[in-house]
Amino acid sequence: MATVLIVDAANVVGTRPDGWWKDRAGAAQRLHEQLLVADVPQDVVVLVLEGGAKGGVRPGRDAHVRTVHAPKDGDSTIVAEARAAAERGDRVTVVTADRALDARVAGVGAVTVRPSWLLDLL
Repeated sequence: MATVLIVDAANVVGTRPDGWWKDRAGAAQRLHEQLLVADVPQDVVVLVLEGGAKGGVRPGRDAHVRTVHAPKDGDSTIVAEARAAAERGDRVTVVTADRALDARVAGVGAVTVRPSWLLDLL
């Protein structure tokens, strides 16, 4: 059993007023780079990107970070990733402050933590 951290990139990036709205791809790239060197307790990190942020990081695996491009909305992709990991028997944590998403991932067996938890590790 692995431990998986799924990151709602839009939600995490949106908590920092650092001008991310001017360069969504750049903000996604910075978050990806920080996740590559962060000391997170999970075995695998899944970074879910949507919209313009997808231009900042190619989909695929880099070390322990796997980047996923959401075909539509990020929330549905996050739920699908959480469900798949939980069905494999993995312990799943989702980083988001979105209450509706929190309820959806709880329904597939994941727990949530707030973006501040992750930002403190970066």
